[in-house]
Amino acid sequence: MSSSQFQSFTDKRVPFHHLNPYSFPNPQTHMPPRSYSPISLSLGMPDTQLFSSTPFSPPRFSPCFHPLDNLGEIRTLNSVRELHAQMLKTPNKGSFVTMDGSMIRYYFEFGDFISAIKVFFVGFARNYFLWNSFLEEFESFGGDPHEILVVFMGLHKKGVEFDSKALTVVLKICLILMELWVGLEIHACMVKRGLNVDSHLSCALINLYEKCWSIDCANQVFHETPHKENFLWNTIVIANLRSERWGNALELFRSMQSSYAKATAGTIVKLLQACGKIRALNEGKQIHGYVLKFGLVSNTLICNSIISMYSKNNRLKLARAVFDSMEDRNLSSWNSIISSYAAEGCLNDALDFFQELKSSSIKPDIITWNSLLSGHLLQGSYEMVLTNFRSLQSAGFKPDSCSVTSALQAIIELGFFSFGKQIHGYIMRNKLDYDVYVCTSLVDMYIKNDCLDKAQSVFHYTKSKNICAWNSLISGYSFKGQFIDAEKLMNQMEEEGIEPDLVTWNSLVSGYSMWGRSEEALAVINRIKNLGFTPNVVSWTAMISGSSQNENYWDALQFFSQMQAENVKPNSTTICSLLRACAGLSLLKRGEEIHCFSMKFGFLDDIYIATALIDMYSKAGKLKVAHEVFMRIQEKTLPCWNCIMMGYATYGHGEEVMMLFANMCETGIRPDAITFTALLSGCKNSGLVDEGWKYFDRMMTDYNIIPRIEHYSCMVDLLGKAGFLDEALDFIQTMPIKPDASIWGALLASCRIHKDINLAEIAARNLFKLELYNSGNYISMMNIYSSLNKWEDVEHLRDSMIALGLERLDVWSWTQVNQTIHVFSTKGKPHPEEGEIYFELYQLISEIQKLGYVPDVSCVYQNIDDNEKEKVLLSHTEKLAMTYGLMKTKGGSPIRVVKNTRICHDCHTAAKYISLARNREIFLGAGGRFHHFMNGKCSCNDCW
Repeated sequence: MSSSQFQSFTDKRVPFHHLNPYSFPNPQTHMPPRSYSPISLSLGMPDTQLFSSTPFSPPRFSPCFHPLDNLGEIRTLNSVRELHAQMLKTPNKGSFVTMDGSMIRYYFEFGDFISAIKVFFVGFARNYFLWNSFLEEFESFGGDPHEILVVFMGLHKKGVEFDSKALTVVLKICLILMELWVGLEIHACMVKRGLNVDSHLSCALINLYEKCWSIDCANQVFHETPHKENFLWNTIVIANLRSERWGNALELFRSMQSSYAKATAGTIVKLLQACGKIRALNEGKQIHGYVLKFGLVSNTLICNSIISMYSKNNRLKLARAVFDSMEDRNLSSWNSIISSYAAEGCLNDALDFFQELKSSSIKPDIITWNSLLSGHLLQGSYEMVLTNFRSLQSAGFKPDSCSVTSALQAIIELGFFSFGKQIHGYIMRNKLDYDVYVCTSLVDMYIKNDCLDKAQSVFHYTKSKNICAWNSLISGYSFKGQFIDAEKLMNQMEEEGIEPDLVTWNSLVSGYSMWGRSEEALAVINRIKNLGFTPNVVSWTAMISGSSQNENYWDALQFFSQMQAENVKPNSTTICSLLRACAGLSLLKRGEEIHCFSMKFGFLDDIYIATALIDMYSKAGKLKVAHEVFMRIQEKTLPCWNCIMMGYATYGHGEEVMMLFANMCETGIRPDAITFTALLSGCKNSGLVDEGWKYFDRMMTDYNIIPRIEHYSCMVDLLGKAGFLDEALDFIQTMPIKPDASIWGALLASCRIHKDINLAEIAARNLFKLELYNSGNYISMMNIYSSLNKWEDVEHLRDSMIALGLERLDVWSWTQVNQTIHVFSTKGKPHPEEGEIYFELYQLISEIQKLGYVPDVSCVYQNIDDNEKEKVLLSHTEKLAMTYGLMKTKGGSPIRVVKNTRICHDCHTAAKYISLARNREIFLGAGGRFHHFMNGKCSCNDCW
């Protein structure tokens, strides 16, 4: 038995120290228990009652016999036994305390632990102080605590009846040694002798059953004890709290009050902690009332627990009121209120408390600083985490494992890996690598920095690898796509006796899904089921999120259907990933269903879901609803502003984008690179050249944001579409970064509009070098040649495509009618109702021709006559989708069409006339732009 075990054993005796250990006679006989001499038991001597239940008194020595006088004669174990026999024959019983203490010591010294234990068990009546002294000395001589139980059972079988105090101590030894069966025998003895009325014995039995068997058995012992004293009530409440039976513990506390039993301060503190953990605000308030009723508000520890309970239940005002009412605050009080405000994101208030603390007589400690670090980390203020990390060092504090872990996590988010290496050096110098959470954060940092070898090295030298450390490294290899290495690590993990858990398997699911390998990810899901685990929300969300990131939107929605079939409740991340899938497909109806899900599960206040809703509605053709969602957000974040600005930019509402930008700046939010992408997109989609230049220049001058390739692409597109093709080429040639395919693609698209063959060929040559196998570039150039009747050049490019094995893009459009997606494709199967659709389209074209529509045959890039070109125009997929929508939807509802390429000029004109002729709104998403046709006009103002 270790020193810590004995100390724990000693600490558990505190409730009994104030009791008179001699005031509890045998409950059956009302007489003292019988005791037997160890010598008489071992040598077969007649049973002799040695002493009565006389209360303990200081040792008195007989004038005719002094056992210590014979100390010099003690040479062997036999001489000890002879001395013991002489002492038993002494008529004066007043010196038995000294006698027994001497004999125990002699037996210890000669290694006869059995005899020592027997002397102690059958000597005079024991109290808890003597038990503690005996156990400490027993350990110091190297005794095995199991021998105590062996001797106890031996004496019990010989007929020795122990009193309740002895049985209580034996039960506590059973608890330390986790010896349930001995405890069960004692319980049986208690029932047989009627000792189950003893509250001390019941307490010891409750603790033993709770630790070694089940809390239900412990509760049964409590309910079967007739006389429930205060300490018994407190014991059963604490036992239920330890077993996380929160509801049962709170119900017992209610019954405790009805029985007029008084809770200890320790019980109240534990109950308050439970109320904070399970968010039981009402119960916490009742306990607070109990504290006020019994005048316990002077207990600082209880008040600190009340503050923590209110803060964890999101009641900072109540926590603050308790803190303000405290007369005697200690450092823990200050740390409780600071950590409460920091955890809830009220960092300014937390800092105010921190400054007030520094100006008081109480000085902050490392826990105070760690509260600020964790608060900033939770709120995503990663720069402030590192600032405070330096400040705590400047204040003379030495960062501990908690400080270092927060700093490493901030470094991971910011990508400041050089600073992370410095902290790694600090960890090694100060020997903090013993902490598995520090090492896990280091592993994670090196993984995120693409340093898997260093992550492996840190992991290898981690002494106490727990499952979190293994999962971190396995996750790292999975996210890097190194699945063979991840599987090897899992095998090593099992060889070292650690079984993979659901987190381990989920990291594989997430890795495969993120790398677009949905089939392997689904296979891992099936392996999870075969191993007896149940795939949880993390498992399915990983599948959905990975599919959405890889633009496999239909797969993401299918996985969600499977998730629902298995009754797994989605979380906020699931909802965000699903909304991303709906946005990618412009699936309005399905997006509206997901919106209902978010309302059902109470996610409407989630800022990430609100932002995803703005994006989904914008891309599904409901910009007005997207704006309504945006306006309902109380605390608008930068991503919210960026999302709504990009939505308006996509529809060509450049003026509105600029107004939103001005409003955002007035709120004090600083723009980022994404903000300027939205601004420049709004300008280019609305033809606002001067405004575009203004915002491009302000990026560096006003906000110190270095333009990225997407900003340069917007400027080339803006200049080119406005007809400033030479300026666009000069802009490309003077760019500080190398132009990519998006830059030359923007120039080529502008050349196609303005039919500038020379610049088009320059752009095409660069595109063919960068993207040799992108058939879209060849098609665009062929269309430019055909528009200028350069048919030989068209054939030359067609031959080049054949030589490279390239095919024309599959152009498609779709519309949704009654929850069914109807696709119209240039390569796919014809629609089942194709005949009826063309019949309706012929009538529609005749109708809009009367309104002024003239087919634009220049949009047909084939060497055929104009009559044939007009027939080709009728087969454009967006016209077929619009016509089918008109046929199948009634009541003036809008027609929504999605196309995978840019809309041609003829279809754009036809859509305007159709909206006028049939008095219907038409939303058409095509090539990254949205067109809203209504009353013969388009939202893009013919600038696309």
